[in-house]
Amino acid sequence: MYPNEVELQWSILIVLYPFITGLVAGAFILASLERVFRVEAVKPTYRLALLTALAFLLVAPLPLQLHLGHPERSFEMYLTPHRSSAMAMFGFVYLWYLMGVLLLEIWLDYRRDIVVLSQTERGWKRLVYRVLTLGSRNVSERSLGIDERLGYFITLVGIPSAFLLHGYVGFIFGSIKANPWWSSPLMPIVFVFSAMVSGISAVMLLYMLSTRLREKEIDMRCLDKIAQYLLYTFVIDFSLEMLDLLQRIYEADESFRSLDFMVHTRLWTSQVIVQILLGTVTPIGLLGLTQILRLSDIARKRIYGLAGCLTMIGIFAMRWNVVIGGQLFSKSFLGYTTYKMAFATREGLLTAIALMILPFIILWILVKLLPPWYESDSSPGSGSAPAHGTS
Repeated sequence: MYPNEVELQWSILIVLYPFITGLVAGAFILASLERVFRVEAVKPTYRLALLTALAFLLVAPLPLQLHLGHPERSFEMYLTPHRSSAMAMFGFVYLWYLMGVLLLEIWLDYRRDIVVLSQTERGWKRLVYRVLTLGSRNVSERSLGIDERLGYFITLVGIPSAFLLHGYVGFIFGSIKANPWWSSPLMPIVFVFSAMVSGISAVMLLYMLSTRLREKEIDMRCLDKIAQYLLYTFVIDFSLEMLDLLQRIYEADESFRSLDFMVHTRLWTSQVIVQILLGTVTPIGLLGLTQILRLSDIARKRIYGLAGCLTMIGIFAMRWNVVIGGQLFSKSFLGYTTYKMAFATREGLLTAIALMILPFIILWILVKLLPPWYESDSSPGSGSAPAHGTS
């Protein structure tokens, strides 16, 4: 009976896994533009990008936990490291990025504000801020200077760590040589650049939404610069994907007929229509249009919003096509199967929706505790944020 793989082992939850980790890596890369590369225009989104990365990073392992039959056993990989297991070693990559990079950088950047809030707030908030100070209440100029230098160093370390975090996800797929859909040396690189695209787009949309909800004026200089970097990264990402496709077409090995059939039938809508046309070509065209024409602020805002939403849809479709599409054909290339997604099950659509909503709830809590903006510098016509260590 063909195909001999009737049931898909990886479901919608494993689609969310690279999608969420990509948002983490991309948001951190956007934050590093201001901290390391001194791109002052994107300063209003620096702290928001860090908090966004943290919110999604906290949720990133949950799809894997729900997928496991015995999720309580996952802790054993930290006690008994298995260096030949790519998935087991990812746990150490995740912990390093969470504990050694992201949390430490956020704490250093917010330390002065936390100390001030621990003295001015009342009730349970005061207790929370006192715990967050970790006993460090020295806010002298010398101490804040050390925080700034150490934060800069951590961001330098964090940039390759962010690439490692999501590049490792691509490596996990690319190293599974039994599946020709995934087995490509470009897979980790494509995953990294698509992560940058999704993370930058997510922060751009969150910045626009949060500014609107606070009834403040959007800093168009900041928004234009973010859109510009999004366009550049998107072009590189799309070029790499096309390069991978051209290589597969030129090689045309024994699996090519099967993959070609998949693209023209089962994955035609999700890959060609949604991922390439709607989620890649259209956003690139819209963003390129803003670079060529002199458009009003309102027109640019609407184009950026539309391009950002289409980008998120396209990147999610890319993750879907990699994870689900790579399992729809038999290893013998003699048969095909379909994926029927359940609704209210452990690995169903309802669970996936809940997992996508959870990071935004966490981000809302983080923003309430650690505001990423300053009211005094967010008046209409202004979008600038103060330098690090000031309030």
